[in-house]
Amino acid sequence: MPAIASSVSTVRTAVRERLLARGMSAQVRDDALLVVSELVTNVITHTLSDHVECRLSIGAGHLRIEVEEEIRAHTLPAPRTPDPDEHGGRGLLLVGAVSSAWGVRDAPHGPGRIIWAELPAHTEECH
Repeated sequence: MPAIASSVSTVRTAVRERLLARGMSAQVRDDALLVVSELVTNVITHTLSDHVECRLSIGAGHLRIEVEEEIRAHTLPAPRTPDPDEHGGRGLLLVGAVSSAWGVRDAPHGPGRIIWAELPAHTEECH
């Protein structure tokens, strides 16, 4: 999809619908929507990518979100502590807070990177 601000909403809607269809709990859905919003926003804000790709995989007890940038940023994504009055800068802190793990790897084809996060996943019946 295009790396533009309106794509964040598009991705959120697609992820929400997929997780609802799989019966994921409200907490899993909320955490996944936060993570996907932050990761896609970071690609749009901090890279020169024209397109961003988002993948979602649901395994035994976990959910993996991958967001691929087509042109990597000059620096690796890393959490930072912003000034209290700063408007942004908390995205990766939030991702780390709700994820069991997250990281960055080179894209298998091309110059981009994949930023991923894993979350515990359970259905409404399991909690």
